[in-house]
Amino acid sequence: MEKHVNRRTLMKGAAGVAAAAAAVKASPVYAVPTIIQDTSSDAKIVYWGSFTDANGVAEQGVVDQFNEAGLGVQVEYQFQGNYEETAQKLTAAVAARQTPDVSLLSDVWWFRFYLNSLLAPLDDLIQANEVDRSDYVDSLLNEGVRDGVTYWMPMARSTPLFYYNVDAFNEVGLTEAPGNWSDLVAVAPDLVKMDGDTMTRSAFAHPSAGSYIAWLFQCVTWQYNGRYSDEEFNILIDEPEAVAAGEFYRASVADGWASTIEVLRTDFINGLTASMLASTGDLGAINNEATFEFKTAFLPEAETFGCCTGGAGLAILADKSEEQQAAAFEFIEFATSPAITSYWAQNTGYMPVRKSAVEDEGMIAFFEENPNFKTAVDQLALTEPQDSARVFIPNGDQIIGGGLERITISGEDAQSAFDDVAAILEEEKVPVLEALEALDA
Repeated sequence: MEKHVNRRTLMKGAAGVAAAAAAVKASPVYAVPTIIQDTSSDAKIVYWGSFTDANGVAEQGVVDQFNEAGLGVQVEYQFQGNYEETAQKLTAAVAARQTPDVSLLSDVWWFRFYLNSLLAPLDDLIQANEVDRSDYVDSLLNEGVRDGVTYWMPMARSTPLFYYNVDAFNEVGLTEAPGNWSDLVAVAPDLVKMDGDTMTRSAFAHPSAGSYIAWLFQCVTWQYNGRYSDEEFNILIDEPEAVAAGEFYRASVADGWASTIEVLRTDFINGLTASMLASTGDLGAINNEATFEFKTAFLPEAETFGCCTGGAGLAILADKSEEQQAAAFEFIEFATSPAITSYWAQNTGYMPVRKSAVEDEGMIAFFEENPNFKTAVDQLALTEPQDSARVFIPNGDQIIGGGLERITISGEDAQSAFDDVAAILEEEKVPVLEALEALDA
């Protein structure tokens, strides 16, 4: 009990210091909040992370500050690659019985490890540490809950945003983001720049399957009143509404105003596209690197509005001892605390996962100075949980993304591509349903 009292005293002090530090931009990466330092340590855990560039610096900053806080635990941070690479290495580590104590897992990947009973339930740890569940943003916390049990705590949580080059839009008379896709289509030809037969600037850009086109397009599907699937795993991507969204994407390229690229953020920063849908988590890097004015906005509508959540959270491996799980949760509690989620949000663009952080005076001041960072927080109230076909069917993201590449890159009609995607998803959902049935038995 004494350790928990000491930790909470430290965290209370950290929150005030961090809130003050977070409001000041001292460098391209915001200063890490200073926390009372104590070098004592009686437990060591391994944390696997997935971020690079500005986000990687911030992730290392979270770990460094935890280690400096003297909470009785020391974290060894090990970068494992992107979300997919981290999950693949974790799969291999499970087989080799050499797992980390706590791992970052994306919205797509955590559920697969849950299905195989590889993640520790966290509710007893939440209760033992007197963590206020009600202070977490409800929609972000609830996505890591299955059958009333928490397995995945929100950390790097995002929504897609509409990013646009202000100067480019002003050139064609647009002073704000399009409220509807039809508004963008109307001026798209004027946003395009050509050098002979080479497009030097597109009006809009689509990513590849590997860069999460299926995550972004999911929102567009909803905007056309379609779905990839329902929560009962009924596959709907080949229905007319989703096909209509697919045809919109196909036409955007066929009509010559949208490009297909590998890394959206790079092309946007380099002025090769005037707009894009991209993650909240890209905002920190774009803010640091863009040499022009840009803004973020809610996603455009079609028939209606549609937007999902995304990103990653933290999970503890079930094969760890009670002592190691308790130590790992110390890090999770710290990394998702109001002070640290504020630091993380201001450095990366990801949303604060704690309500008190969003409402903190320092965060409010930061949002006033940096309104692009507030867009996702404001949009969050309009978001929905993702379709089961993408996040719960193994490789669902890449299966759908492959179909979208056939549409955007190869110019194939959406019905044909989505018919094939639906057939694959129908087959791949069977073991998921069987696993869920077994867990419920």
